[in-house]
Amino acid sequence: MEIMQAENGDLAEILELQYRAFQSEAELAGDYAIPPLLQTLPEFEAEFRRGIVLKAVDESGQIIGSVRAYAENGTLYIGKLIVHPDFQGRGTGTRLLAAIETRCPQPRYELFTGDKSAGNLRLYEKQGYRPFAEKEIKPGLRFIYLEKNAGTGAAPVRDPTSGQ
Repeated sequence: MEIMQAENGDLAEILELQYRAFQSEAELAGDYAIPPLLQTLPEFEAEFRRGIVLKAVDESGQIIGSVRAYAENGTLYIGKLIVHPDFQGRGTGTRLLAAIETRCPQPRYELFTGDKSAGNLRLYEKQGYRPFAEKEIKPGLRFIYLEKNAGTGAAPVRDPTSGQ
């Protein structure tokens, strides 16, 4: 597996993977109208222009995972960490999370997940993220917000949209 920056031509494939990967989250929430399943390609294209999107590809070049983020005021906001259901549980999500942190170092990192997503919460907490807030999005759907501080040895702040 290799992790690299996604290109504009990858967005439709990543969005299809997103729809597939978030089916399990929709099942947990008991609601298939969750934001990742409703996102359109133009909305994703706007996210792509705002920040950075990484992709994980297997030996055959198939996209098996992705993560996206943008930096603002010293915080890297990480979103939609996705892994193809057939590749889950093999460290792909952990490697994508580490890659986005490495490529876009900031003093603070923030992400969120559904409150019923025990596997996601375990993954994030194992990587040093700690819950700091909860928010009800709609009845039956709560998000838990987690953060991680880079500490005193943090790398210099840089703009993830610069491509460097």
